[in-house]
Amino acid sequence: MLDRATVDSLFPADLPETEEWEQRYPPRDVPEGAFVTRFGPSPTGFVHIGGIYTAMVSRDLAHSTGGTYFLRIEDTDQAREVAGADVQFARAFDAFGLRPDEGPLSGHEDEGTYGPYRQSQRSAIYLSFVRELMRRGLAYPDFATKEELAEISDAQKKLKLPTGYYGRWAPWRDADEAEVTRRLEAGDPYVVRFRSEGKVGERVAFTDRLRGRVEAEDNHNDVVVLKTSATEPRLPTYHFAHVVDDHLMRTSLVVRGDEWLSSVPTHLQLFTALGFPQVEYAHLAPLMKQEGSSRRKLSKRKDDEASVDFYLQAGYPTDAVLYYLRGLANSPLAEVPLAEALATPLQLDRFQAAGPLVDMVKLADICADHIATLPAGDVLAGVRGWAQEYDSALVEVLEENEKLALAAVDVERVGVDNPRKDLSCWSGFRDAYGFFFPQLFTDVTDPADERFNGLDAGLVARLAEDLAARYVHEGDQPTWFQQIRDLAERHGFAPNPKTYKKDPDAYPGMLRDAANVVRVLVTGAQRSPDLYEVTRVLGADEVVRRIRAVA
Repeated sequence: MLDRATVDSLFPADLPETEEWEQRYPPRDVPEGAFVTRFGPSPTGFVHIGGIYTAMVSRDLAHSTGGTYFLRIEDTDQAREVAGADVQFARAFDAFGLRPDEGPLSGHEDEGTYGPYRQSQRSAIYLSFVRELMRRGLAYPDFATKEELAEISDAQKKLKLPTGYYGRWAPWRDADEAEVTRRLEAGDPYVVRFRSEGKVGERVAFTDRLRGRVEAEDNHNDVVVLKTSATEPRLPTYHFAHVVDDHLMRTSLVVRGDEWLSSVPTHLQLFTALGFPQVEYAHLAPLMKQEGSSRRKLSKRKDDEASVDFYLQAGYPTDAVLYYLRGLANSPLAEVPLAEALATPLQLDRFQAAGPLVDMVKLADICADHIATLPAGDVLAGVRGWAQEYDSALVEVLEENEKLALAAVDVERVGVDNPRKDLSCWSGFRDAYGFFFPQLFTDVTDPADERFNGLDAGLVARLAEDLAARYVHEGDQPTWFQQIRDLAERHGFAPNPKTYKKDPDAYPGMLRDAANVVRVLVTGAQRSPDLYEVTRVLGADEVVRRIRAVA
């Protein structure tokens, strides 16, 4: 064990004592039983939808109990950091209404009294606690090189022993103090390791708020707590930073993915060594994807829908996505209306032990159902909000044709029992409603177009010419459609399938074939909302213009 003077010489002379940090970050003034939670993303890539899921759960559990939810950027692994990732976090959380109570809310500036909220800016705090462990002999400098560590691992594998840095496989754990001092004075690079009292094969038990009693192999490794002295600033490993930060930021419940479950024994040892009360943990099962007959974790590398940007670029309504995620967290919420589900607190005892399945078909249905309930103004607001970032040309069209846009959205949505559900995300607006707008509609000019299902091109042209010359816009739906029946009869179409089947060679087609010509000319598609209602929105002049466009 190094003497105090030697230990202190390894750290800045003005480094605060741990008591100063305890005073600076006092216990929070929250109601008894309230949760203080956090979300701690690493800026090493895009935001995973599982991150939104975890943040949603953390925020909900804090707010429903009168507690606090904060964001902490865990950027100690700076070699893997992606520039601008923390700004992306802020954008994603704003989009999904998961803005934290404290943290780097703007992507740049901290808000809250327990910061800094970026671990890279908290190095002095970690150094104080590493120094305290070293003073007490609970941590020590390790000079082993990468090559030496590899040799240790190879030897352990040959002997079929657990790999790691422990016991007799930890050469610097109980090294001669004089040799340690010599290496320090020589300026040799070193890391600082925690002196674990765990033994190979020992078990430890702890309670997880979602899983109950959990037994696991105890940590026997002398894990690195402070990275190499060859770099500045000296930053801790995730394990150590997490323990110090969650204590000083007064976190009471850590919600995180179950990939961290195996790290709990290490974290418990560190809490004990530092004299901190242990936080509670709730380890979430990962979001899953169906692949054939099996399931696997939703993957950043394999699955587009793993990225939050996928949902933002497609324009899925964020309220509907959150509703879906809440249903995955607490299945009864999937059976209640969206507004009620968003307002109902999540309950820890209702989380699934198995990873919930992300079903994009189900999500699309939920989004379509949600959009179908919105007033036309809200639909257009959602489309505009999306289009301002992803489709500026559409914004201009909507602004120039606001009355037309409102009327178009209301087709088959107002005063009906089963409103249209052909829009599941804002990016689908062009496909679902674009034909209403002259700026977005492409006239059908070729009478041989395949959308006419092989009808003779000359006949198509004659139908169009005849209807345009005789077109009557006024009247109710049956009256209006009678002119289509009359048009079909004048050009020899069978009035119904039964008649056509008796002698198909006697007719160019059926009534529905003639009606399809009109539909394609007016909407550009073989399927559309009710054609009569569409013509009410377009107006007589535009309907006739489109019909006459075919050559």
